[in-house]
Amino acid sequence: MQFKLGLIVNPVAGLGGSVALKGSDGADTAAKAMALGAEPKANLRTRAALEVLLAYQDSLIIYTVNGEMGERTATQLGFNTQVIYHSGDVTTPDDTEQAAKCLVEQGVDLILFAGGDGTARNICHAVGDTTPVLGIPAGCKIHSGVYAITPKAAGRVVEMLVKGELVSLGDADVMDIDEAAFREGTVKAKRYGEMQVPSEVRYVQAVKNGGKETDELVLADIAAYVVSDMDEETLYVMGSGSTVAAIMEEMGLENTLLGVDLVADQALIAQDLTAQQLLELTHGKPTKLVITLIGGQGHIFGRGNQQLSPALIRAIGRDNIIVVATKTKLQALNGRPLIADTGDSELDDELSGYIRVTTGFNDHIMYAVGHQDGLHPEER
Repeated sequence: MQFKLGLIVNPVAGLGGSVALKGSDGADTAAKAMALGAEPKANLRTRAALEVLLAYQDSLIIYTVNGEMGERTATQLGFNTQVIYHSGDVTTPDDTEQAAKCLVEQGVDLILFAGGDGTARNICHAVGDTTPVLGIPAGCKIHSGVYAITPKAAGRVVEMLVKGELVSLGDADVMDIDEAAFREGTVKAKRYGEMQVPSEVRYVQAVKNGGKETDELVLADIAAYVVSDMDEETLYVMGSGSTVAAIMEEMGLENTLLGVDLVADQALIAQDLTAQQLLELTHGKPTKLVITLIGGQGHIFGRGNQQLSPALIRAIGRDNIIVVATKTKLQALNGRPLIADTGDSELDDELSGYIRVTTGFNDHIMYAVGHQDGLHPEER
């Protein structure tokens, strides 16, 4: 008996990330992102997930949508593919919902979809908890608990199902935020429902912790140490998140909480930069990168900081990446590794291993950075 896999790709998911639009919801935003030079990545991330399943082509059939919404990538990889819904040349959220309904009618065993929280909302509206789903993270906003931690991790979960391994199903929240408020630096998350997902904890992300850091003294210690250790001749790319914001506050600088800023000699050079702007401003100059992890998930790259492109990370170099986090935040991961999901598999390999994390004033620990398939380095 063949495994019946439903596949839906939101081809414009994540377009706004690299050009600092902090989302891709709405036709106008997607068009603006393309005009700014953004390149669609959702199908590339879908391909990464499906490549894990190449050895099982005889054991599954993919039901999907025409063209860029799934058919092209699945057929290019040689999978047995059937198109059950046709979208127009310009895809819409309604196409996602109608395709999901068609997949439920087809009786698929799992709906695998690529997108962000907006796509998850569309899927949830169409199917509720009637059919198991799993998201391939491809959007700018990934707050929902229905997503695998990386594209390859999504493929691993489907592999387990195709092989007939025992995989529990659990309910996961579908969350989304107000993009307009998000672009102004405010996170207003709302729960829109729940869907059934394979609850394989190594590969499926936890819902992001929404609470503010309570240990202000620890944050102050981290900020004071990082600032005291800064070199006047070095550029500092300041990533997003409240821990990095504390460092900016220590320097008395305005901070883009949900964006990426550039600092030199404790002075603000530029704010809320795009991937291309970061490359241009740092080209040929000594540069370091200050980042933190997303609470509850452990991602240091690939969640809310797509402006930090593989090209920039390579140019800066692993040794010039400063990871900051409180021990409380690290302990909340329960031993799970930090995750680098840059969109470049080779770079994710290069970043894996143990990395120094600043957890206080001249206080550091070594913590594992996992491979993009979601495994701890020692499990590979």
